[in-house]
Amino acid sequence: MEVFSGRPQGPERHPPAGRPRARRASLLTLRSAAGQVFLLQVVIVVLLVVAAVVGMMLQAARDALQQGRRASVIAAQSFASAPGTAAALRSRDPSAVLQPRAEEARKRTDMDFIIVMSTTGIRYTYPYPQEIGKKFVGTIEPALHGRTVIEQAGGPPLPAGRGTDVQAVVPVTDSRGKVVGLVSAGLTVRNVAALWLPQLPIILGSGAAALALAVTGTTLVSRRLRRHTHGLSPVELAQLYEHHDAVLHAVREGVLITGADGRLLLANPEATRLLGLPADVRGRPVGELGLPDPVMRLLSSPEAVTDEVHRAGDRLLAVNKRPTYPQAGRGGSVVTLRDTTELAAVSGRAEVARERLELLYEAGVRIGTTLDVGRTAQELAEVAAPQFADLVTVDLLDAVLRGWEPTAEGWRQLRRVAIGGAQRMVPVYPLGEVITFSPRSPQMRTLQEGRGVLEPDLRQAHGWREQDPERSRTALESGLRSLMTVPLRARNVALGVVNFYRTVDSPAFEPEDLAFAEELAVRAAVAIDNARRFTREHAMAVTLQRSLLPRGQPEQDALEVAWRYLPAEAGVGGDWFDVIPLPGARVALVMGDVVGRGLHAAATMGRLRTAVHNFAVLDLPVDEVLGNLDDLVVRMDDEEHTGEAAEDHEGEGVTGATCLYAVYDPVAGACTMARAGHPEPVVVRPDGTVTCAGVPASAPLGLGGYPFETTELSLPQGSQLVLYTDGLVEDRTQDVDVGLERLRRALDGSGNRTPEETCQAVIDALKPSHSSDDIALLTARTRTFPPSRVAEWEVPPDPALVPSVRARCRETLRQWGLEETAFATELIVSELVTNAIRYGLPPVGVRLLHGRCLICEVSDGSGTSPRLRRAATTDEGGRGLFLVAQFAQRWGTRYTTRGKVIWAEQTLPDGTSAAPRLAPVDFLLDQFDLDQFDHDPFDHD
Repeated sequence: MEVFSGRPQGPERHPPAGRPRARRASLLTLRSAAGQVFLLQVVIVVLLVVAAVVGMMLQAARDALQQGRRASVIAAQSFASAPGTAAALRSRDPSAVLQPRAEEARKRTDMDFIIVMSTTGIRYTYPYPQEIGKKFVGTIEPALHGRTVIEQAGGPPLPAGRGTDVQAVVPVTDSRGKVVGLVSAGLTVRNVAALWLPQLPIILGSGAAALALAVTGTTLVSRRLRRHTHGLSPVELAQLYEHHDAVLHAVREGVLITGADGRLLLANPEATRLLGLPADVRGRPVGELGLPDPVMRLLSSPEAVTDEVHRAGDRLLAVNKRPTYPQAGRGGSVVTLRDTTELAAVSGRAEVARERLELLYEAGVRIGTTLDVGRTAQELAEVAAPQFADLVTVDLLDAVLRGWEPTAEGWRQLRRVAIGGAQRMVPVYPLGEVITFSPRSPQMRTLQEGRGVLEPDLRQAHGWREQDPERSRTALESGLRSLMTVPLRARNVALGVVNFYRTVDSPAFEPEDLAFAEELAVRAAVAIDNARRFTREHAMAVTLQRSLLPRGQPEQDALEVAWRYLPAEAGVGGDWFDVIPLPGARVALVMGDVVGRGLHAAATMGRLRTAVHNFAVLDLPVDEVLGNLDDLVVRMDDEEHTGEAAEDHEGEGVTGATCLYAVYDPVAGACTMARAGHPEPVVVRPDGTVTCAGVPASAPLGLGGYPFETTELSLPQGSQLVLYTDGLVEDRTQDVDVGLERLRRALDGSGNRTPEETCQAVIDALKPSHSSDDIALLTARTRTFPPSRVAEWEVPPDPALVPSVRARCRETLRQWGLEETAFATELIVSELVTNAIRYGLPPVGVRLLHGRCLICEVSDGSGTSPRLRRAATTDEGGRGLFLVAQFAQRWGTRYTTRGKVIWAEQTLPDGTSAAPRLAPVDFLLDQFDLDQFDHDPFDHD
């Protein structure tokens, strides 16, 4: 760029003739900025032209290759999908059929080749016949799996000559989708120069036009700059300096300028004030100014700096540094200083407030995710540590953990339920330990005062130290510094305390921290109280349900029984089971499930279980028992939906139930079952084989009017019958079919296990980690009465044969070693047989069973039920059943398809003998004279 003098601009002088061309050349000389800019523009234009030509060549080649790939795929797919191609591949001579078609298609589509090949890659067609029958050159494996292959490959010579061979391979499928052959089509991509050569003049012309514009623009800009510089006077330059100096003195930002030799060239008044510099600092080396080390190193280093904060005395300075002549390499730098002390304080408080708000939001999200008191307390500890405190402990009243309403009487003893943070570094009371706080301890004070207590320096906290002097001394030695203890209160009731600790590595707690801790504790206390109330309701429901379930196994001889009951985590359901001894050594097994949860479901379950007991006492068939239960559930639903039921009644309406009822007869070794919407039981044979019981599915209880189908199974001794509810085999993560298959695998090979072992194996295999439904499991292993313990015979309908029945009964008892029970047993059998002959219908039968007790059964073909009555002293009859009731422990009547059975049980205390209750019998016999009867007193009613 030319240099002009500072003289005022005069009238424009036109150069003499012959000078304009030399003047223009001087403007564009390489020594001037305009010439250098012009040279740069020339280089840029040339590079752009070259780049455009190269890009056009590459784009033309790419377009040609892309067009070849697209044309190859279309041709190959069209020929592969053509009618007759798949059939020709299956013919005896595929080449004879396909070679003419392929050549015709190749010429029609302007392809260089269309090749049909077998699935092994043997060519059936080729432009040159001598290449037919050879191996195809290319990739065919993906095409055999139904995919299209596009690639660049070489191979035998082609009519098109040399070039880039682009080929596509597609499968040929038959009508069933099977790949029967392959088709490859391709072409040779030739020279692409013809695609871009026509556009070359346009590019070159554009480059020439750009150069012309560059020359014109540079000339005009250079003349403009020259005119502007020529018009600047010394006065104006002085004014410009004065303006700059005024700015340097008035600006609220310090400015330092250093030279290449490290001397201070300029320091404005603000920089002098911020750094405390003396008045005569200009020209002195930076190292002699007494600046803080960070600032001195900053001024001495050549690196640029952006918004670095350094401390200078009691100030925080934001520093920016840039070199003065970065392009000339002359050294020196310009440094600006801005006081950010107050801004840093305000920003720090805003950052702390923002972090506290984020922590409160996180607490609202993470605390109370479950309804478990201990887990909720642990969530509080994990949220607060280490973001707010280094160590957090939570202590709750035992009443809260049990779900009870807390009272002030238990404040002194709290249980440690959660620890978060640096518990490994600082010794604290372990989890689960009951802590007795002293009256002066911060925890007791915060409970009594109902507000948080701050101990900024634990070395001065005498109440905290006297709680446990040894542990306190160790904690202080470990670095514990300050404490805040805050009560956990909900509904104005104290639940416990939360303790926040900080170590010496963190700043001590301040009063503003206490307000935040109280806010955090209030939010956590609501979640803990919700969990406590749920725990109380859950415990009440579980207690109610367990009180309604069997507590012990009844005495019976037919089955060896074991069971498991696991309540759900989220709420108690209505699952129940039962084992009910029946007359004739039989046993009824019940498994049911009431729809719904909570106390209402548990109470409904208790009503249904009581009803089943009552129906079982009546000895009704299994389908009638389920029918009566169905009617009961319908009536219960009607009661729930009528009357003045509360609108907020939990689980309004029973809405249905399922039940399985089974009766096992150990004498016959048979089990009769029926189920109402309940999962089918599983049978484990003595050899370990697992099968389904095959019980027909019937409608659930509560629908009303549907019949219940029954089935009868023959169960050998040692078989196991497994009854369960749907919670065992079905949950949100698996389908019921998957659960049943897992149950079968768990029971596989259980033939030699005891019912207790089988129950445990099933629970270990199928129990979910988080149960969402109740689980009831009942396992019963069958026993059968040995023939030697069963005596059965028919009695002709003749009263004169009653003495022979007594005699046979006496002989049977003698063989069993029960001679002491002979008198009572003969009396019972005699009275029951006499009544059956007199008032019943043939056939009349007698059966004696020797098991846990002695059972006497007399059957006849009549459906009339006998009735116990008290005879007057002048009556000649009516005392038979009264005698039976006195001598028997229990007696009753059950009905069969052929009539009825009157049974009586006598207990055997020692398992071998039982003494008759003679005192009541003697009293009874004294009430009438036996001589008024026939010769044998046992012949009459």
